Amino acid sequence: MYTVTASIVTYHNPPGLLNQAIASFLNTQLNVKLFISDNSATDALRNELPADARLEYRFNNANLGFGQAHNLILKEVAAISEFHVILNPDVVFDNPQLLAKLVAFAQTERAIGAVMPKVVYPDGSTQLLAKLLPSPLDLITRRFLPFLANKNFDLAFTGYAITMDVPFISGCFMFVKTAVLNDVGFFDDRYFMYCEDLDLSRRINATYRTVFYPEVEIVHHYAKGSYKSKNLLKIHLQSAFRYFNKWGWLIDPQRSKTNKITLEKIASENIDTARNP
Repeated sequence: MYTVTASIVTYHNPPGLLNQAIASFLNTQLNVKLFISDNSATDALRNELPADARLEYRFNNANLGFGQAHNLILKEVAAISEFHVILNPDVVFDNPQLLAKLVAFAQTERAIGAVMPKVVYPDGSTQLLAKLLPSPLDLITRRFLPFLANKNFDLAFTGYAITMDVPFISGCFMFVKTAVLNDVGFFDDRYFMYCEDLDLSRRINATYRTVFYPEVEIVHHYAKGSYKSKNLLKIHLQSAFRYFNKWGWLIDPQRSKTNKITLEKIASENIDTARNP
């Protein structure tokens, strides 16, 4: 049985950065296995990957989208590993103890279901990827009218310096207990791309803790494709419609309750930290 498995979904990704992501994950003493789930038009990537017994390449022969391509792997590993990492091809880290530290933290409490480390840009600045559950207005203002955006939504006021429970953690690096995936299910593959991590985070958070853990750090090159491509923006909007059709537009009691609890708990922990530095 593997301690940690991981899956990376690719679609005509440059092998240079992808191989850095692969090397980052494999740089560990843990018993690991990494799967590449390739949505590209050809399997040319197969010949660009490093030779390593812990690496397995899968050619999907179709562009299945992010969630469905990950699900092909999740269905396999759910019974053969304790933890699984949803990993983006543009994520790198140089700490060989990172996975071991995440395993140790996740094992501290049975209620912990998923963990996201601190995520930074290549220049070292923090990416604000630990969020509340969004309302339609949150997504609209964040994308098109950032000066009107809800200041609490991305929890920037915390400084991203404390471990905190958050209902929405990014799919760029999502460290999940496989038993939890077996319980709540995998990605909803009706989302071709975007919002699938929000949907899965929400389902995990409904029963388990989803935690931002800044004691370890990764670098995410983060292309922000939907900010640059009209086609990707269209896909993003379609996914947002699917999400709100599923969970509720203006009326979403779980969203209101979860966000309220999240903010109250963060405020309480900040007060405790100030009293006991």
